[in-house]
Amino acid sequence: KCDLAGWWENDLGSKMHVLKVNDDGTFSGEYYTAVSCTQNPIQPSPLFGSQHLDEDGQCTFGFTVNWKKFSDSTAVFVGQCFNEDNGKEVLKTSWLLREKVDSKSDDWKATR
Repeated sequence: KCDLAGWWENDLGSKMHVLKVNDDGTFSGEYYTAVSCTQNPIQPSPLFGSQHLDEDGQCTFGFTVNWKKFSDSTAVFVGQCFNEDNGKEVLKTSWLLREKVDSKSDDWKATR
């Protein structure tokens, strides 16, 4: 069974700390990004998510990170946890980031 609780690190050095996964699959924690386009100092940011609790342990999940402490953007991540043959748990994710723009005409460049 894949347990999202604990510390995770990606290929770029960003880390997330999931505090606890509740019985209904909801969880919270903090995300420590290693990359940013803002000139402001990077700070840990709150994350809130939900995990689909599967019997085989290779669950899907999603979470939102609000970068409110240093940026006007929000990111959402979706992914799946995989259990490798050696017992290691690996998360594979995709993300979307929405930046605040000044006008509706700039909407085209707001999402990555």
